[in-house]
Amino acid sequence: MPNPNRWTDLDAERVHSTMTIGLVTDSNAQLPPELIDRYGVEVVPITIVIDGEEHAEGVDLSADDFYARFERATPDVSTSQPNPGQFAAAYQRLAAGGADEILSVHVASSLSGTLNSARLGSASSPVPVRLVDSGTGSFGVSCCLWEAAESVRRGAGLGEAAEIAESTATTVGNVFVVQALDLARKGGRVDLATDESEGVPVVTAKGADISVVGMAADLDEAVTIMSDFATGWGEDLRVAVGVADAQAAIMSEAMADRLEGHASVREIVHYRVGPSVGVHTGPGTAGGFFYPAR
Repeated sequence: MPNPNRWTDLDAERVHSTMTIGLVTDSNAQLPPELIDRYGVEVVPITIVIDGEEHAEGVDLSADDFYARFERATPDVSTSQPNPGQFAAAYQRLAAGGADEILSVHVASSLSGTLNSARLGSASSPVPVRLVDSGTGSFGVSCCLWEAAESVRRGAGLGEAAEIAESTATTVGNVFVVQALDLARKGGRVDLATDESEGVPVVTAKGADISVVGMAADLDEAVTIMSDFATGWGEDLRVAVGVADAQAAIMSEAMADRLEGHASVREIVHYRVGPSVGVHTGPGTAGGFFYPAR
């Protein structure tokens, strides 16, 4: 006769199927409203410091406001991580909204102290929080969250969703044009042994290192290099095309048009290269992130 007190894998699956998993990230992920609304994500803002004045990314400082500062002069810009209380408040809001567990996916701990703030904030969470160090930054963080959120929709439990977020990080690629390379160089992120007279560098980032994948003589060639790099990444790709400001919009639009309907692309979303990334890249940045969907 079966033991009524024995906990089985089927019991665990039934519990997971009735659990509600809340999702959290930080604003360095550059998660667009489309995905925030689709998955109900809480986004904790990175602090942006401009000429000594602090702002909360996406709260009292939009991408447009940030890049407008560069029209007058090059400001002194930097970032700092959210405080633990901001994360505690985000976890509380999700719990109050019905979340039984929380998956919190963040910018790499090697790039920011954000994950540590989230860890401290999770100590007061009324529900369990699983933290994920994405090992990446910018929309790479969103890629990890995006695939994890899809797995939750399919019925994955917290542990499986966290593992999917972590494993997705290793499959993410990116490519972009940074016209304000002086800011990237200042941040120690670029090692370009190129002659600027050869054209505009099209680059890819891995961690804090940036390398050149091609030199473009004009906009059309830059779009071709970026699109070919993206579609060569694999099959069934989820793609995000990003743009910093109006001067780069024509490039991002052309890239999206080139990728739309391509056999290797499953879905395309658009995002802004916001202040927490723009402090390193400046105005005029366009490009994208991509990874093979499961």
